[in-house]
Amino acid sequence: MDREEPLTVICTVVAIDPTSFCYRVCSVCDKTLPDKGPSLCQFCNMKGFIAGSSDFERLYRVLLSVATENKVFVVICFDRAARVLFGCSADEFFEFSKLNPLSAVAAGKVLEGEMFQMTLSKPKNGNAQYLRVVSVFPLRSDFSPAINTLKKLYGVGGSSS
Repeated sequence: MDREEPLTVICTVVAIDPTSFCYRVCSVCDKTLPDKGPSLCQFCNMKGFIAGSSDFERLYRVLLSVATENKVFVVICFDRAARVLFGCSADEFFEFSKLNPLSAVAAGKVLEGEMFQMTLSKPKNGNAQYLRVVSVFPLRSDFSPAINTLKKLYGVGGSSS
């Protein structure tokens, strides 16, 4: 299959799917773990890995609807690019969301209408259905990541963040 060059577009965030914004991976081998249930990695466990308090971490996997001047479509934004939008790690946002249950929905509202320059690529996995966000650059000079706005909204964090 032909590999196409990444495509750079100017786009606006139309919506974010707040239902599943992250996934769990083994902190040793980066293998995906089930969302629920035990967090022991079968790969590392077989190699003598002893589960500790940091046996897994969360990484972003965010579905975004974006609009260019020609069309609206869904892209998938993984950890490195999503950190630009959210301003923190997926673990930090997950913990924040536990204390503020509507924060994932609120993050979508905060980012809705923001304009970005995004570099998109076809997925490496042939079964994947969405273009991947390789990089994201805010176009507004005073852009503030979602977590900053949410901390102000919920009255937490202060200026120590």
